[in-house]
Amino acid sequence: MKYQTGETGRIMVARFEDGDSILQGLADIAKKENIRAGVFYLVGGMKAGRFVVGPEKEELPPVPIWRELAESHEIVGIGTIFWQGDEPKLHLHGAYAKRDSVKVGCMREKAETFLVLEAIIMEIKGVNAVRELDPVSGMVLLKL
Repeated sequence: MKYQTGETGRIMVARFEDGDSILQGLADIAKKENIRAGVFYLVGGMKAGRFVVGPEKEELPPVPIWRELAESHEIVGIGTIFWQGDEPKLHLHGAYAKRDSVKVGCMREKAETFLVLEAIIMEIKGVNAVRELDPVSGMVLLKL
C-alpha cells in the first residue's frame, strides 16, 4: 500500500440538468478549475449510462462485464478525479435504482442526467497522484 497526505481545498456545488452529460460536465469543471485531485459525490437522476459490474474472471487483463441504463434511475455515487496526462480522468462508482431493481457498478460511458443531478466536488490539495496506463491490467490506474 502507498499513500499521501493532503488537505481539503475548494468545494464546488454543481447542478446538472436534464440531458446533461455527467462525466463530461465533471471533467469540464476539473479542467476549468484546475482540480488536479479531488473527490465528488452525486445524487439525483440518470436516464442513460454504461457501466461495468466486474470482470468476467479474476485474471489479467480483466474482461469487463457491461450493463446499460436505458431509462430513468435514481443514483447515488462517489468518485475521484486525478489527471492522466493533460486530461482529468474520473472514476465513478454508483448505485442505480428503478422500482425494485438496484444496480451497482463503475459508470464509464454515456452518463446522462434525468431531470436534475447534484454534485459536490471537493478538491484535495498537497498530493501528486496521477493516473497511468498499467501494462499488466491494461487499465488506467492511480499512481502515487
